[in-house]
Amino acid sequence: MIAPRKIEIKEVPDLIAEAGQLLVDVERVGICGTDIELYTGEMAYYKSGRTTFPVQLGHEWVGTVSAVGLGVSQSWIGKRVTGDTMLGCGLCARCAMGKTYLCDDRIELGITDGWGGALAEQVLIPERFALEIPASISIATAAMIEPAGNSLRAVEAAALVPHQKLLVLGAGTIGLLAAQFALAKGIEVHIAGHRKTALDLAQQLGPIHVHDLAEIIKSQGREYDAVIDASSQDFMPDLALKKVYPGGRVVLIGLSGTPSLIDTRVAVLQDVTVVGILSASPGLQGAINYFASGAVNPEPLISEVIAMHEVADRLEGNRGDGAMPGPKIHVDPRLLLR
Repeated sequence: MIAPRKIEIKEVPDLIAEAGQLLVDVERVGICGTDIELYTGEMAYYKSGRTTFPVQLGHEWVGTVSAVGLGVSQSWIGKRVTGDTMLGCGLCARCAMGKTYLCDDRIELGITDGWGGALAEQVLIPERFALEIPASISIATAAMIEPAGNSLRAVEAAALVPHQKLLVLGAGTIGLLAAQFALAKGIEVHIAGHRKTALDLAQQLGPIHVHDLAEIIKSQGREYDAVIDASSQDFMPDLALKKVYPGGRVVLIGLSGTPSLIDTRVAVLQDVTVVGILSASPGLQGAINYFASGAVNPEPLISEVIAMHEVADRLEGNRGDGAMPGPKIHVDPRLLLR
């Protein structure tokens, strides 16, 4: 991507794995809301200078290791892997604590400057940020691990036990995955959105109670033990605070384009815990485990698999004629023009 709304596909020199790195042949890449913000030029990192053009997108991915650099075991070759997006420096106090995703000097693969993303035939990943994919997980499922890690973290932050009530605001990829993880934990799941196709899909994923967002807004009273805001609308955090029981939890994982205003007095007087979720990093292995066990199946969320030359069209909000109702679009860099 060389400028807002301008994508260029070009041949580049073959990548070479340097010391501590894996070279991966990319098999599938997911497109998400962050990619759309990068495409339109609305991403906040442009203003801060953390991201500058050109940008090589792609932070939800899976592929097979084809080569390794110095100091890396040859046993990696031929293994299917994905990788963390948040590449911490490895030297600071947060990295020493294992919280590389909070490193002030982190590089975000496919998002910030410093490391090209996976929307290519090959990608490099440091060995310490690579995760092996079990053979029982399909390529399509493996490419959903990054968003799933975010969703799993949000559900775990809700800190509910079986049969408690969870409301998920937003029926996009993160919200639908969160609903599935919550179901797998025995939680009573409610999800609210404004697109009928998304709510219909939610009902196909399991015993999920679906609600039109307008219905939730109009209803009075606090009804839920926890609420996850997985939306991109600025009024949702305030709505979440109004719907959670006293002593409950509000988990914020969605980001709006404008500041979200809440009355902190509500949180204080209702003794509500508010938790923010930044990254999938601590949830990636857990997501792999859930997928490998079959307890969560993300494939119904995938609407279509496209070729590289179709990416710009999809980032503009379009869908192919045969697209399914799911919110997630995948790219296969190996597909030829069609």
